[in-house]
Amino acid sequence: MKKKRLLILCTANSARSQMAEGLARHDHGDQLEVESAGASATLVRPEAIAVMNEIGIDISGHRSKLVDEFKHQNFDYVLTVCDNAREICPIFPGHGNRIHRNFEDPAATHGSTEERQAAFRRVRDEIRTGLAAFASANLSEPERRT
Repeated sequence: MKKKRLLILCTANSARSQMAEGLARHDHGDQLEVESAGASATLVRPEAIAVMNEIGIDISGHRSKLVDEFKHQNFDYVLTVCDNAREICPIFPGHGNRIHRNFEDPAATHGSTEERQAAFRRVRDEIRTGLAAFASANLSEPERRT
């Protein structure tokens, strides 16, 4: 079976889309070829790397990418994970099915290190749940590896 292609978009491609890319590759990599990008490129947030490491997924080698890097590629699905990305990239030239789910930006959380890490964990887990629902609805024979 040919893998479906998924592009995950967010504003800065630094946290939510990076965690989603890592989770989708880990949990659904047998069915999906996954990329992520943003309207702007920054750095992958260390908090995102840390909370992904907690569940055995290493995204430390990821880099923040601009959406323009993928403008000539086709995707079966384009998933926006924040309202800003949906507004900035209303049409992606890959003819993919558009899916939107707004996740809170954990990088906007103020407070102690523990409070910030808790926000990243919560959003990571919400993204994982959302990706599982996406896979169940859109991929044949969904399988989640643990």
